[in-house]
Amino acid sequence: MMKSNLRRMLTRLMLGLTMLVGLPAGGLALYWLTTVPDVSGLATTNPSSTALMEARMAETREQDRSDQPDWTWVPLSNISPHLQRAVIVAEDASFYQHEGFDWEGIKDAAVRNFEQGKLQRGGSTITQQLAKNLYLSSEKNLLRKINEALITYELEQRLPKKRILEIYLNVVEWGQDVYGAEAAARHHFGKSAKDLTSTEAALLAAILPAPRQNDPLKITPYLTKRQQWILSWMEKKNGGLGLGRAGAPVSP
Repeated sequence: MMKSNLRRMLTRLMLGLTMLVGLPAGGLALYWLTTVPDVSGLATTNPSSTALMEARMAETREQDRSDQPDWTWVPLSNISPHLQRAVIVAEDASFYQHEGFDWEGIKDAAVRNFEQGKLQRGGSTITQQLAKNLYLSSEKNLLRKINEALITYELEQRLPKKRILEIYLNVVEWGQDVYGAEAAARHHFGKSAKDLTSTEAALLAAILPAPRQNDPLKITPYLTKRQQWILSWMEKKNGGLGLGRAGAPVSP
């Protein structure tokens, strides 16, 4: 039954993409212009908020809470190279090689989803996650996935990889009302993001799939295993993730 549902969902996705591709050039251009935000300003200006933050704030108001986001922007140079490497290893190991879409990862995720009979793994890259985080809702539907793909393409075209990583590390959710590397480091470890050790960085990367579930930080067997896996791959891929031995981002 579950595999049958998955087949129907995949069929609808393929039909939707086919319809989009089949639109006349003018119609496709109009859709692009009316739905895709202008991301070029992000090259020099930091976002003042994100769609995810706004959604969380709305939830807070509905629950009659007055919590404000814990968020402090810092440049990439003030984020530990260990954390940069850990997040890339955990979330998107080919970040510096692809152009927004990890086609091998998408294929592998689709195979796993089909075998498991449910949509569990998405194969999203850091750029795709950033597109959703900045501009889109968390709803899972075809239109949102199309918009995510269009925004991902624009981000990759308009911004260098270093800037995409800097924005991502500054806006990603890392706990209850905790956003970005600096706030996460202070919230979970009582120190600045630039001072995180490799062990601490790997643990922060390990909780990214469920940051609010692991706040306050709970050291479970699963997190410990994931942390050790990330540390192992950080060592194996040191220098091969667009980061030099000293951790400074370099052009791929």
